Amino acid sequence: MDTPAESLDFIRTIVHNDLATGKHESIQTRFPPEPNGYLHIGHAKAICLSFGLAEETGGACNLRFDDTNPTREDTIFVEAIRADILWLGFNWDSEHFTSDYFEQLHAWAIQLVEAGKAYVCDLSPDEARTYRGTLTEPGKPSPCRDRAIAENVDLFQRMTAGEFEEGTHVLRAKIDVASPNLNLRDPVMYRILKEHHHRTGDRWSVYPMYDWAHGQSDSIERITHSLCSLEFENHRPLYDWYVRELGIYAPRQIEFARFNLSHTVMSKRKIQQLVEEGHVAGWDDPRLPTLSGFRRRGCPPAAIRQFCQEIGMAKRVNMIEIAKLEGCIRSELNTTARRYLGVLRPLKVVITNYPEDQVEYHTGNNNPNDESAGTRQIPFSREFYIEQEDFMAEAPRKYFRLTPGREVRLRYAYFVTCTHFDSDDDGNVTTVYCTYDPETKGGNAPDGRKVKGTIHWVSAAHAISAEVRLYDTLFTVENPEKQDEPFLNLLNPESLTVLSDCKVEPAATEISISQAVQFERQGFFAPDLESTPEALIFNRTVSLRDAWAKIAKKNR
Repeated sequence: MDTPAESLDFIRTIVHNDLATGKHESIQTRFPPEPNGYLHIGHAKAICLSFGLAEETGGACNLRFDDTNPTREDTIFVEAIRADILWLGFNWDSEHFTSDYFEQLHAWAIQLVEAGKAYVCDLSPDEARTYRGTLTEPGKPSPCRDRAIAENVDLFQRMTAGEFEEGTHVLRAKIDVASPNLNLRDPVMYRILKEHHHRTGDRWSVYPMYDWAHGQSDSIERITHSLCSLEFENHRPLYDWYVRELGIYAPRQIEFARFNLSHTVMSKRKIQQLVEEGHVAGWDDPRLPTLSGFRRRGCPPAAIRQFCQEIGMAKRVNMIEIAKLEGCIRSELNTTARRYLGVLRPLKVVITNYPEDQVEYHTGNNNPNDESAGTRQIPFSREFYIEQEDFMAEAPRKYFRLTPGREVRLRYAYFVTCTHFDSDDDGNVTTVYCTYDPETKGGNAPDGRKVKGTIHWVSAAHAISAEVRLYDTLFTVENPEKQDEPFLNLLNPESLTVLSDCKVEPAATEISISQAVQFERQGFFAPDLESTPEALIFNRTVSLRDAWAKIAKKNR
């Protein structure tokens, strides 16, 4: 309630004014997903808004599953939605299903029929579209519009009893067939669906349309502010018409703009297609914009919440660069993630003047930005692995990593100097040989000499093998949904690179599933759901640098 006025978006301004003027004593919001798929990053914005407003004002937020279409809904999605909301850091004050209100919604429908405000229509779907008109032409009254009230009551009851086949009859509101708003041209309230419902079973043969169920469910729950995405702005007059004609509590619907995230798709239908056709490994594939995908990738929920806060509330749909989200992830993980040593493309190094059987331990900081994270002991021995890219047989002038005759610092350990190397018949370097300076333990030279290069390593005798999955954007273009060619043609063939023989320090076996850590100089990674201590699998959460920003700058 003490939020500074300058920090309020247009929705929060409305809410705070309603509280200040006494229009409402407390705020009641809701988050109403349809359980027909997994939530994505776009839903996170709605979650943060509805639950966040309730938290900020001392109000309440309900979770309500909009389960009015039994052909697409499943309890699997219900459970996934619950898990996603909890993972984001929110909890609901009460949980409801629109199906909880089917009896009441049906009774209210009869009330409108008996008041002459609704009628049963038996136009075919094609005929109904013709009678509805277009954006530039008004609709025409259905031949069924002037049926007697008693006949409409009888027909609706027979629809409910399952007497008619699907597509033969609907219940329509009687509003204005000539309205410039197509949503008011006698919209459908109920259609016949002879499908098994995940909660009500085979009890119903008719199911309410979203526009009919939405406002009335809000009314039942005494929602003060019904927050919807912008595509429902033209539906608001219908929302208000229903509650007004029924004479029931009237919530206020407020719309905000969705956003699109670059280099991916936000359409649930297209995400489902990607899953069902095997273009991705499931709804929680780390390349998808689903919340379960972000969780599997190791994205911290705090970064998602920060991202939603930074993009704010807008009144028009906009495109958000994925770099902005990645920036929020890096910022959060840089503060919280523990550090480990990991080599993704290993190259063996042998220190020729180091005792063959000696093992020593060096102290590594778990997080340089958090002293409370403590330290760990990292084993070091005569043979170890470095990154292939950290050695060049013939290096350019400004190459400061390992090359014959050059001295570099081993992170946490010693200065080493390359003396020679071995290659295979194809010219690939197989082993690098170095000497070390035992006086430089810890990475500093007593004589004060400096080296420009510092590289990471993993002791060969102690290394744990791991599979590492490097993820890139799923699509090659910014907005695959706005292209002339099918969106599947724009899939990025390099969206996933699997490295099968990476080496990580032994402590990495203790990392929890989906807990992001930093492999120093490499990026942030998290164990996959399929990872085990015996077969480690790491997903790259995000790189250390914004590669896409560099590419964009280069192409300007």
